[in-house]
Amino acid sequence: MNTLVQPRVALAIANLRSLQWPIRRLGPYSCVLGFILIGSAALALSRAVLIGWQWDRVDVTDSLWSMLLQGLRSDLITLGLFAAPAVVLLPLFVAANRLSWWSRLSSVWLSVSLIAILLLEFATPQFLYEYDSRPNRLFVEYLVYPREVSAMLWTGYKGTLALVALGLTAAGWLTVRHFNKYRDSVDPWRARTVLLVWPIVVIVLFVMIRSSFQHRPANLATFAFCDDAMVNSLVANSAYSVLSAVYGLKNEATSEIYGDMPAQEIISRVRHGMAAGPGSFISDQFPTLHKQTASVRRERPLNLVIVLEESLGAGFVEELGGVPITPHLNGLANQGIWFDQLYATGTRSVRGIEAIVAGFPPTPALSVVKLDKSQRGFETLASVLRRAGYRSEFVYGGESHFDNMRGFFLGNGFHDIVDRNDMVAPKFVGSWGASDEDLFDKAHERLQALHESRQPYFLLVFSSSNHTPFEFPDGRIELYEQPKQTVHNAVKYADHALGGFLKKARASNYWADTLVMVVADHDTRVYGDELVPVNKFHIPGVILGADTQPRRIASTVSQIDLAPTLLSLMGIDSEHPFPGRDLTRTLAEFGNQPPLPAPRAMMQFDQNFAWMQDNQVTVLTPGGDVRYFTYDRRAKSLDPATTQNSEMARNALANVLMPSWLYREQLYRVK
Repeated sequence: MNTLVQPRVALAIANLRSLQWPIRRLGPYSCVLGFILIGSAALALSRAVLIGWQWDRVDVTDSLWSMLLQGLRSDLITLGLFAAPAVVLLPLFVAANRLSWWSRLSSVWLSVSLIAILLLEFATPQFLYEYDSRPNRLFVEYLVYPREVSAMLWTGYKGTLALVALGLTAAGWLTVRHFNKYRDSVDPWRARTVLLVWPIVVIVLFVMIRSSFQHRPANLATFAFCDDAMVNSLVANSAYSVLSAVYGLKNEATSEIYGDMPAQEIISRVRHGMAAGPGSFISDQFPTLHKQTASVRRERPLNLVIVLEESLGAGFVEELGGVPITPHLNGLANQGIWFDQLYATGTRSVRGIEAIVAGFPPTPALSVVKLDKSQRGFETLASVLRRAGYRSEFVYGGESHFDNMRGFFLGNGFHDIVDRNDMVAPKFVGSWGASDEDLFDKAHERLQALHESRQPYFLLVFSSSNHTPFEFPDGRIELYEQPKQTVHNAVKYADHALGGFLKKARASNYWADTLVMVVADHDTRVYGDELVPVNKFHIPGVILGADTQPRRIASTVSQIDLAPTLLSLMGIDSEHPFPGRDLTRTLAEFGNQPPLPAPRAMMQFDQNFAWMQDNQVTVLTPGGDVRYFTYDRRAKSLDPATTQNSEMARNALANVLMPSWLYREQLYRVK
């Protein structure tokens, strides 16, 4: 029996050894594919282990398979990024007839890359245990202090270090051995064949890295799906999380480019400008944290809806001196609390979001919506209302991961996101997603459902039709001009959709106990040869609903004043760090005499910061230079001022330094 079996076994083994694994027949590209396959398997295993460890929190989301599939997507992005340099350089080595050199260098590069990726995965459990998240911005910051971190790890985590070292050594040995084996056993290819296949490989890698055929590539916010930030962090691998944090560092310019000021003076000036009263501030640690008592007393606080209109500046509203293309919005001027002189803080949607939803002032850095340190534990209207028992949702017609909105909202108080993927059979879909009509249909549907649930709610609705390339359905409006796809026609359509929504809302059962604010995020294309084109920051805003009485607000108002004002009108007493003013207590138009301190607005235009009081404008520029202007509201122009107001300049500097400080030290929270 053995004499028959042994030759057959020996023959089978010989045949197996003689067979080449198909991947090795891919010539020089075999090492790239091997790197991606091995990396995907290793990262998937790591994610499965982490999910199993945190199963109690993952289970409640009922999204295991989605997490695994989206995790694979993030892994392919990461592995594609690391593989790209080797592939991009390949034609240069082929042209120099040094393909063997490329094989050696790419093997080394891919080996080191895989080891680095695995190192971060090995470091993840301990970091997750300590900080309830995968390695992120904090992990990167620790790398700046290697001596202190090494001492901390050696003192407190010897066992963990030993396990990581052992696991990494084994993984490193297997990785190096694996790529050396590839290098020595792949089928050789002719140079012509290598170059013919190269464009296909580049396209595949590009698709992997972009990971989306939609308007925007995937980003970290793409993988956020629930309001548990830790569970969201499990989806993307740790290398992706760290790379995102590193990339974000370049966007964190600080306000110190305008000069410096003693901390106590900053606090004093900002607190005085908030007009909250000295007895309202409740923390020495958190400079702007204060108690706000609602000026309107209610038996039951109101619900809140904010309609954020994309790129709809005052120039499109006849009541504000603009062209007559927004009859529905214009008609609200005498129906609610109408702001004649409301100014945006910036020129991007995320800047408007940070000001309106988070009450946060502008800085020369990117909006906190996109910065790493503000992705969780950063105070917003949603987090304030969540503590009061409210449910908060964000409704958007496009891709909610755009500009990191999904990640920021879910990490800071919002319960759910409703976007293009949740809209069944929309009437019209353009480059930026479903039309405003579809958006408002979904918003109305959600409001009816929330009202029936009897739970108080906050709904943030963000339009997108008024955005280049200005796509909207035919037959809805009489065009203002030809051709169809112009900004004026898009604005007119956006106003048409808004009018339809408000008509349905007024007739609904939720209108009587809901406060509705319509406000622009910013103006459309901001331009001009002035240091700060103030007229392009002028935007419409109106508060309607419930028992709101018509009132015109002629004073200068900033977007950051809206959050505290809405809380007061809703009848909600709260504690929050919003540095904006409760206008119901500070403006004469609400019956307060005299209005103290003077009404003001702040605007960030690239690297220039403007502080406006009445018609006086102080502009801070990098390097500490200060310019003084008078704003002519009729001519919509800045004229050099005849006098210099150094006190205004000090207030401007304090108010631009404070938000950078609050963000950097993570002080924009309640505890």
